Amino acid sequence: MDGKEKQAILIVDDDEVFRQRLCRAFSARGWEAHEASDLGHALAVARECSPDLAVVDLRLPGESGLEIVRALRSLDTTTFIVMLTGYASLATALEAGKHGANHYLVKPVDVDQIISVYDGPHDALSATTPSSVASLARVEWEHIQRVLRDCGGNVSQTARLLGMHRRSLQRKLSKFPPPE
Repeated sequence: MDGKEKQAILIVDDDEVFRQRLCRAFSARGWEAHEASDLGHALAVARECSPDLAVVDLRLPGESGLEIVRALRSLDTTTFIVMLTGYASLATALEAGKHGANHYLVKPVDVDQIISVYDGPHDALSATTPSSVASLARVEWEHIQRVLRDCGGNVSQTARLLGMHRRSLQRKLSKFPPPE
């Protein structure tokens, strides 16, 4: 090392393979990489290493990534926080900003994208919200997929929760996802 202290990153995601891949990639680029899969572990790691950068998934089992963002922000106001999601929308981007995220990226994402956001101008999140909003059909399809996954693939239960007939839901599920 050239005498400079390594920058620390905390990656919070429930997808173990993705989380470990990001950790390895950041380590290979000279970062001190830490990982966590839930709020409790994330806070313990953050207290120990005081990360310069935190990458937090929006959807975690049993809790929202927004809770983690808020907790990390209250721990250290200087941590640059990037919210990741597979379900992009203007509403979630704005919500992430309200809870303290500095930036918002849509999965799939790689290390170079995260580093470019971190190294770029640190403007307010509102300047970095998605440039295009998903179509209503795309948002509906993503919502149906989330509810279906939360119901363990049970179409009848999903239809009940969505307030639609099971056959109508099956027709929607048989279609390809609308373009983004």
